[in-house]
Amino acid sequence: MRMQAIVAGLVSAVVGYASSFTVVLAGLRAVGATPGQAASGLLALCVGIAAVAIFLGLRYRMPISIAWSTPGAALLAATGPVPGGFPAAVGAFLVCAALIVLAGLSPWLARAIAAIPRPIAGAMLAGVILNLCTAPVRAVVDIPLLAIPVVLTWAILQRYRRQWAVPGALVAAVIGIVAHGPGLSGVALRPSIELTAPALNLSVVVSIAIPLFLVTMAAQNVPGMAVMATYGYTPPLLPVLVTTGLASAAAAPFGGHALNLAAITAALTAGPDTHPDPRRRWIATVALGAGQLTLGLGAGLAMALVLLSPPVLVIAVAGLALLPALGSSLASAVTEPDGREAAVVTFVVTASGMTILSIGAAFWGLVAGALTALLLHRRTPPAGTETPAANHSRPVGIAQ
Repeated sequence: MRMQAIVAGLVSAVVGYASSFTVVLAGLRAVGATPGQAASGLLALCVGIAAVAIFLGLRYRMPISIAWSTPGAALLAATGPVPGGFPAAVGAFLVCAALIVLAGLSPWLARAIAAIPRPIAGAMLAGVILNLCTAPVRAVVDIPLLAIPVVLTWAILQRYRRQWAVPGALVAAVIGIVAHGPGLSGVALRPSIELTAPALNLSVVVSIAIPLFLVTMAAQNVPGMAVMATYGYTPPLLPVLVTTGLASAAAAPFGGHALNLAAITAALTAGPDTHPDPRRRWIATVALGAGQLTLGLGAGLAMALVLLSPPVLVIAVAGLALLPALGSSLASAVTEPDGREAAVVTFVVTASGMTILSIGAAFWGLVAGALTALLLHRRTPPAGTETPAANHSRPVGIAQ
C-alpha cells in the first residue's frame, strides 16, 4: 500500500510538471528572463515545491500538494516586457511573496481575497489566459505539420485519459521538434542556477505583484483548500500560506515567481485511489516532492526543447493546458446574472492587453470591473430574484 501512495505522488509530479512547465517558461521569458534565467526559475520552483511538500506532509501528516502558480505564469506571459527588465520582475515576485506571507499572518487579508466577487475573479483570469488559449489555433495555421499531431494527441487523450492529455500533447510536440529540428547537440542540458538581483519599480509592482498575488490566492490557494476539504482534510491555511510565501521569497532571486497549494493535482494525492487509509496518504505528497526535485534537474533540457521549437508551438501546448481553466473561469464570470456586466467589463479590459502608466491590463481590468460593479450595484434585488452573497465569494479554480 505504501508503494501505491508513492506511485500516486510520482504520477502527480509528472502530470503537474508536464502540464504547465511550458506556461512557466513562456511567462518568465515574456517578462525579460534570458534562457538561463528562465531555466533557473523553473528549477527554483521545483526545489521549492519539493521542500514545502515534504515539510508540510511530514509536519501535518496530510496530503498537502504544492504547485507553482500556473495562472501567475499565464499572467506574466500576458504582461510581456516590463520597465526595468527581469530584475524589476524579480522584485515584483518578492513583493508577491511578502503579500502571501502577510495573508498567512493576517487572517483578515486572506478573508478579503476569498471575498473577491466570483464573476470578477473569473473574468480577470479568463482575460489573462485568453491569448494563450488561442495559440493552438494559430499554431495549426502557421506550422500545421508540427501542430496538428499535437492537437490531435491532446483531443484523443482528452476523450479517453483526460489527466494525460497535456503530457501526451507535450510528448507529441517533443517528437516533432526532434524530428524536424537540428537536434540537441551543442545545447546545454545541465540545470542552470542564476541569481538575479531584484529591483523595485512601482509600476511593475502594480502590474505584476498585485495581480500575481490575487490570482495565486483566488485561483490556486482557495480552490486548493476546497479540494482538500472534499476528501475530508482541513489543512491549516495560515501556516500553509506563510510556508509557501517564504518559499516563494527564497525562489524569487533565482527566477521563481510563486508557489501555492495545488488544486487538480491535489485530487491525485488526496483521493482514495492513493491509499485506502486517509491517514497514510501524506506519503504521496512526500513522493510528489521527491519527484518534482528530480524533474527540476531537467530544467535545462526543458529550456533547450523550448529554444529549439517554434515559439508558437510552445505557447500552443501551454494554451491546451489552460483550456479547462478558461472554460471554468468564463462560466464563473457569466453564469450569475447579478454582476455579469462587471465581469464582462473586467474580461474585455484584461483581454485587451493595454498598458497605461506602465501598468498592465490585469490591474486595470480589476479596477474597471470593480467600478462597474459599484456603479450598477442594486441595494434591493428586483422582485422575484435573489442572489445570495455567498455565491459571489467563491473564487474560480485552475487546472493544476
